Amino acid sequence: MCRKDLADKEAAIARSLQEYPQAADAGRGHPALNGCEEVRWSKFSECPAAIPVLLYGLLDQAAAAEAQRVLINIMFSVAEMNPAMPEVLPFLLRLAGDPQVPERSGLLDRLVTVADYSEPIDSGNAAMALWFGSDGDHPEREQCRAVFAQHAHVVAMVPEELIDVGIAFSVSLRCRRH
Repeated sequence: MCRKDLADKEAAIARSLQEYPQAADAGRGHPALNGCEEVRWSKFSECPAAIPVLLYGLLDQAAAAEAQRVLINIMFSVAEMNPAMPEVLPFLLRLAGDPQVPERSGLLDRLVTVADYSEPIDSGNAAMALWFGSDGDHPEREQCRAVFAQHAHVVAMVPEELIDVGIAFSVSLRCRRH
């Protein structure tokens, strides 16, 4: 499985900041990101402490696409998501509800990815359980489903013209099921 270690993830953030130094402060004070600096990101396995820098970068017009790319690369490996995703998800959902967020359609696509990775694994399917691990070994899946349900109103606010109707429908269904 392709995995990045913590040093690789921290280096990716540093490269992003080198290219977009203004991104570190772009979203400070945005209500959707209130509390992101209080989370102890480093308590999660393979999660850099600088996650707030990437969240702030999502609000910088020039850096938003790169901040999304780096954040997703940090939060996902080939078959699993980082245990910190349930903590990141509320911030992403609140940002998705703000029509002023740059690269909002890309952010919505990323939320679909999170929803897909949050789906329960059929314990009767040995190949799936072997590849993705059991739900018992990955409580972040259920935690993310709970976050989606808690923020279902955000999905309802997303204008259909902003994203593909199939994506909106997919996320909406996930929120209703969980």
